[in-house]
Order: sequence, then structure tokens, then C-alpha cells
Amino acid sequence: MPHVIVKMYPGKTDAQKAEIAEALAAALMASAGAAERAVSVSIEDVAQTDWESQVYRPEIVGRPETLFKKPGYSLP
Repeated sequence: MPHVIVKMYPGKTDAQKAEIAEALAAALMASAGAAERAVSVSIEDVAQTDWESQVYRPEIVGRPETLFKKPGYSLP
């Protein structure tokens, strides 16, 4: 039962978000053998001004053991 949470800057339309969700679901079905009915994807908009405090520090820097794809950027 994979559930993916995508956090990203605001600005994508609902149609773009649906396309992202479908692509992620397809990748999970292909790579993890998950059934389509078992996959769910949510997308949360996070303002650029809140990114460091809500995403970067707690989830990227603070949880390296869960990070399998590291970003190519760093923040001070």
C-alpha cells in the first residue's frame, strides 16, 4: 500500500498535479510491483518562504535515513 506525499512550490495546476500523480503511481507499479488500486499520491503546496522550515530542515536534513534521492542543492 504505497502512499507518496509530494511537497512542492505552489503554481502547478490541478491537471499538472494529476499528471505528476499518475507518473509516480506508474513508477511505483513498475518498480515495486504495486497494484494500481494500492497506490495513492497526495501533493502539498509549500510556499518558497516556508520550504526551509517545513521541508528542507525537518525532512531532508533531519531524516537522511529515509532519503533515497538527495537534492542537488543545499541551504545555509
